[in-house]
Amino acid sequence: MPTLTRAEAAERASVVDVETYSVDLDVTEGGDTFRSRAVVRFRARAGAATFLEFEPAEITSLTLNGVAVDPGTVRDGRLWLTGLAEENELVADAAMRYSIDGEGLHRYTDPADGNVYLYQHLFINNGGRVLPCFDQPDLKASWQVSVTAPADWTVATNGTLVSRDGGRWEFAPTRRISTYLASMIAGRYHVRTDEHDGIPLALYARAALAEHLDAEAADIFEVTKRCLDRFHEMFDIRYPFGHYQQAFAPEFNFGAMEYPGLVVFRDEMIPRSVVTESEREHRANVIAHEMAHQWFGDLVTMAWWDDLWLNESFAEYLGTRVAAEATRYRGTWTTFAIHRKAWGLRADQRPSTHPVAPAEVTDTDAALLNFDGISYAKGAAVLKQLVAWLGDEAFLSGLNAHFEAHAYGNATLADLLGALSKASGRDLSGWAEVWLRRAQVNTLRAEVRRDGANYAEVAVVQTAPDGFPTLRPHRIGIGLFDRAADGTVVRRRHIEAELDASGRTVIAELTGAPAADLLLLNDGDLTYAKIRLDAGSAAAVPALLPLLDDSLARAVIWAATLDAVVDGERPVAELVTLVLAALPTETEVVIVEDVLRAARGLVDRYATPQTRPAALELLAQAADRLLAASPPGSSGQLAAVRGLIGSTVDVARLRGWLAGENVPAGLTVDADLRWLVQYRLAVLGASSTGTIDAELEADNSASGQQWAARCRAALPDPAAKEAAWTAVVADGSLSNRLAELTAAGFWQPEQLDLLTGYAERYFADMPEMMRVRSGMSAEKAAMAAYPDVAVSARTRQLAAALLARTGLNPILRRVVQDADDDMRRALAARG
Repeated sequence: MPTLTRAEAAERASVVDVETYSVDLDVTEGGDTFRSRAVVRFRARAGAATFLEFEPAEITSLTLNGVAVDPGTVRDGRLWLTGLAEENELVADAAMRYSIDGEGLHRYTDPADGNVYLYQHLFINNGGRVLPCFDQPDLKASWQVSVTAPADWTVATNGTLVSRDGGRWEFAPTRRISTYLASMIAGRYHVRTDEHDGIPLALYARAALAEHLDAEAADIFEVTKRCLDRFHEMFDIRYPFGHYQQAFAPEFNFGAMEYPGLVVFRDEMIPRSVVTESEREHRANVIAHEMAHQWFGDLVTMAWWDDLWLNESFAEYLGTRVAAEATRYRGTWTTFAIHRKAWGLRADQRPSTHPVAPAEVTDTDAALLNFDGISYAKGAAVLKQLVAWLGDEAFLSGLNAHFEAHAYGNATLADLLGALSKASGRDLSGWAEVWLRRAQVNTLRAEVRRDGANYAEVAVVQTAPDGFPTLRPHRIGIGLFDRAADGTVVRRRHIEAELDASGRTVIAELTGAPAADLLLLNDGDLTYAKIRLDAGSAAAVPALLPLLDDSLARAVIWAATLDAVVDGERPVAELVTLVLAALPTETEVVIVEDVLRAARGLVDRYATPQTRPAALELLAQAADRLLAASPPGSSGQLAAVRGLIGSTVDVARLRGWLAGENVPAGLTVDADLRWLVQYRLAVLGASSTGTIDAELEADNSASGQQWAARCRAALPDPAAKEAAWTAVVADGSLSNRLAELTAAGFWQPEQLDLLTGYAERYFADMPEMMRVRSGMSAEKAAMAAYPDVAVSARTRQLAAALLARTGLNPILRRVVQDADDDMRRALAARG
């Protein structure tokens, strides 16, 4: 499908106004196609010409206002129409191709039982893979869907079911929605239903996951109900799309997608094995995030993709907030501080950085690339800062006025700022200019002078990176922490301060105050900035961090520490020493998981081949100590075990766990934990294709196939590496998820000698791979296959040569540009 430019979209919107789509799908024929009969009714400027997105495999008939249209008018994914009337009816009957890349109408066969499952994902410009449509967000229309499916299938869409006769399903028309929000699922889905406050609820998952959905349904329904209640307290317009269905689909590219009335999640969120409490918290957060989209994105939709932040930043902020306020998962802001915000900070410092609300997004390819940590996490952090400044009452009042003015329509940044400015009585244009329209991140450093036991002066110094001179106003918390008599470290004092854009702000309130053992900027995590401690506080962290009683403060400190290592300001050896000292006493599971994950990644890239084994051993020791300290069967125990598996080289111990020997009390070595052990053994050269095949025979499931693909790619065997590489770059029959996981298993720092030559092959082969795969599937495969552990000047030279090529796929260009910048940092850290 060709990219749609903003100019083309604006021109088309000036010509047409879409009224309805009537779509009749027949998915009974088998093979790689399905039948689509669509009736598109739209108004137009008389005599004008326009086009619809349309990518048929074969056209049976095509008429406009009752007159046959030459199928030859469909070229390069577009159906061109001329001589439009004021009222128009386009009727198309065509065979359309199923996809295996997670876009269009995705078809999946479950290896566990042979059942077939479909889901429709038209984002970002894939509507033409199902029907002819005007595929842009500001041409909203009502959708009426009918589906003919095998009689024992279940079908669900955005609309409410009107009738079912065997395999024939008829659904009511929806309210006006954008094309990318139209969805459908079909297959032998297992269903659970409920009701809350007059809203019908439903859950769907593959039949192979039936017992697991049943086990999870109570928690999912409870989170859903509590979040609905909280949103109804906040917003004047109740949930606007009738039923609230949530489907868990195989091989879904996103974590979830906010289709009105039928939210779709990747089905890994229905765990078949034991998971940690933080993973359940993550699911609750995603449920709240997608529910927030029902207002931000579905009820009121951005006019064009340059206002993506109106969707994602608000959903990220409100999802985190509502999950914390309304559900039992109260720690979502801690997760945001250490995990989500770090994603935003990294994206904001890469060459591809962009404003939260860019002035222009030229086309849909560029729009896809902006689904990143800036549009999600940075935008949410900026909104958190705005709420602290405006106050919650004014903020919510402005949002409600915005919904009232633009319900079932489209809106822009100017529309929202106008509503918030009116509600708060503040001019937000200056705030928007520095926070939304300008890229990059500021660094806040504490500058402390002492006079004996007191502070002579505490100042906050704000800097900006080269080439991005913007300094911003910040509202921050400052925490003063001391060691208490009982040995714990407690917050003695918390103040809030307004930082101006001068670059240096003296905190007058602390002049002459007793000095603290640790002074923490951004206590409470109110602002979006890189945080650096003063020298005295930084020196105290190893002793004080294990004793600090506030999980959010610990998250802020860990995030600042990890960021300093990423920037090369602190060595990775210092990080792993801190992990060994402080992490074994950590009680917040998400902190354990994120610190171990981030530290392992930094060790793999920042440590040299000579120093890496010792650094990895310290991580293994930290995980082992945490394992010993964790209650049997707890989330902390599972997090520690996963961290230990990923860092140990003790093959005998790992094999013993697979055999049921010396397994820690309370630990269940279930299917997914077995695969994690098998993966580590494969990396260490202690497994084989036969062993992996035997494990797959015992677990011939969707997850088992994915794990097996990753394990095979990780084997230190030349034939296995060649097979994996060829599958990723050239096998168009490999599904999106299998391609991604095969690529993810390929590069291992333990195997650099074996992988000689594959860095060159990446830069030679990836341009062709981008023609084999497309969209998000191509992006994920290109990222996972990047030789990020082949840290060398030669790899950077190869990247530079590829980036110098004209006509390079924009998705690949961004992947390589950003990955090369990460390697620049790794090389600098190695010295």
